Amino acid sequence: MDIKKIYNEDCLNAMKSMKDNQFDLAIVDPPYGLGDRLVKGGAKGGMRTLQNLADDKVTTWDDEIPKPKYFTELQRVSKNQIIWGGNYFLDYLGKTDGFIVWDKMNGTNPMADAELAWQNVKGTTRMFRWHHFSGERTKKIHPTQKPVKLYEWLLMNYAKEGDKILDTHLGSGSIALACHNLGFNLEGYELDKEYYDNAIKRIKNHQSQLRLI
Repeated sequence: MDIKKIYNEDCLNAMKSMKDNQFDLAIVDPPYGLGDRLVKGGAKGGMRTLQNLADDKVTTWDDEIPKPKYFTELQRVSKNQIIWGGNYFLDYLGKTDGFIVWDKMNGTNPMADAELAWQNVKGTTRMFRWHHFSGERTKKIHPTQKPVKLYEWLLMNYAKEGDKILDTHLGSGSIALACHNLGFNLEGYELDKEYYDNAIKRIKNHQSQLRLI
């Protein structure tokens, strides 16, 4: 996984210059339009009652879903898509024969029991079970950070060897770690400079640790 292909750039602007079907598979986690998740001193939905979250950075990146042009471009530049939060974007994506369900195994905590991803790779619904917090012992650097194991499972089940992968909202960089572990070629974009810098640091640390093993 070439770190030079991780960009601090607006993904929509970047996609406008891409070729049709340039990527075999897009795995993306765009804003769901639910409003800011982390508010100093508390959080919507009770997220702050749980530990191991990103810090109290208040942003507006999740106030709105992407514009329709984003989905048009995403489907133009990639042959297939896995889109987290796809249940919020059905007006733009249409029906799917099978969602991907991430069962977070949350128990009784106040967060959602699962997240859904729209996909057009396989005509069936599949479930991945992995505990949201204790499954990976790592400090969260993004409020919607997903486990590396989740992305590894996606790649093993929905991608083929040699596939070119696109991520338009890199966030914490978990997908980059998974692509590095499994040998996939990733091109990723993250607009927020702080999240981008933290993701790059995380990727470099991961790569250096693997070289020492």
